[in-house]
Amino acid sequence: QVQLVESGGGLVQPGGSLRLSCAASGISFNIDSMGWYRQGPGKQRELVATITAVGSTNYADSVKGRFTISRDNAKNTVYLQMNSLKPEDTAVYYCNVVRRIILNKRVDYWGQGTQVTVSS
Repeated sequence: QVQLVESGGGLVQPGGSLRLSCAASGISFNIDSMGWYRQGPGKQRELVATITAVGSTNYADSVKGRFTISRDNAKNTVYLQMNSLKPEDTAVYYCNVVRRIILNKRVDYWGQGTQVTVSS
């Protein structure tokens, strides 16, 4: 059974930093991209950052220059380093792992979400 376990969320002051981790178990191969999404109060879930199996990254404009996504394939773990946090970053952050079956078929797995609150 595939499970994604997230950690690292919490309360931080504006300008502070947090590092989120997401460890995937139950799958050891055919993992394509990994990423982070978030859902703020009253908002729909949105993409924060993704990283492909070969390390190509993509970021939402709102987090470029502040967040860094990385992955450790040996550990099936994806990280999100969040610096210069702003109150608008407050959201539940969800880890996403994509298993590629064929080119046009994929299976997405999601973490349970971890709360990030940026407040003074």
